[in-house]
Amino acid sequence: MVKLLRVTPKAMHNLHLEYEDGTIGDVDMANLVGRGVFKALSDTSVFESVTVGEHGEVRWSDDLELCADALYLQVTGKRVEDLFPSLGSHANAGT
Repeated sequence: MVKLLRVTPKAMHNLHLEYEDGTIGDVDMANLVGRGVFKALSDTSVFESVTVGEHGEVRWSDDLELCADALYLQVTGKRVEDLFPSLGSHANAGT
C-alpha cells in the first residue's frame, strides 16, 4: 500500500491525510467518535493528539489506532482489488 506521510486533525472530527503518492484527502470520523473504543476521541485534546505511528498507522495511543490503508481506500474511493488485482483472481478461483 501507499505510505501515510502526515495526519492532521481538523474541526468536526475530520482527519486530513497525506500519502506518499500525492493523495491528499479528509476523512470524517464523526461516525466513530464516542462509540466503543473510540469514546476517548470525544475529548478534543485526545482527538488532536493523532500522529502517524511507527508502522504507518493513524495513532492516538497504544490502544487506539486505525489502518492507514483502509483510510487510503476511503479517501480515494478505490477497492482493495484495485490496488491488489491478484486478490480478485483468488476470490474468484472457486467459482
